Amino acid sequence: MSRKPSFANLRDRTAPAAAAPTPAAAPAEAPAGPPSRQGRKQIAGFFSPEMSFAMHMLARRQGRSLQALMAEAFNDVLRKHGESPIGD
Repeated sequence: MSRKPSFANLRDRTAPAAAAPTPAAAPAEAPAGPPSRQGRKQIAGFFSPEMSFAMHMLARRQGRSLQALMAEAFNDVLRKHGESPIGD
């Protein structure tokens, strides 16, 4: 049985000079993301579909974002363990 080629082999090939982007073409002052994310770090997790649905529904009913509810939950956990809440 033959094996499919690995994509790892493609990175070893050198691209033609015409296809390679030049550093001067990219803007030097381009931000890494939207201004609302500057100075922030992502915290992520994997939850059951039921938990995801429940959290989204709660956020919708309260007219708040899921991120705001998560910040509230994280602050509650910090308080529970004797740490100072961060705020947002």
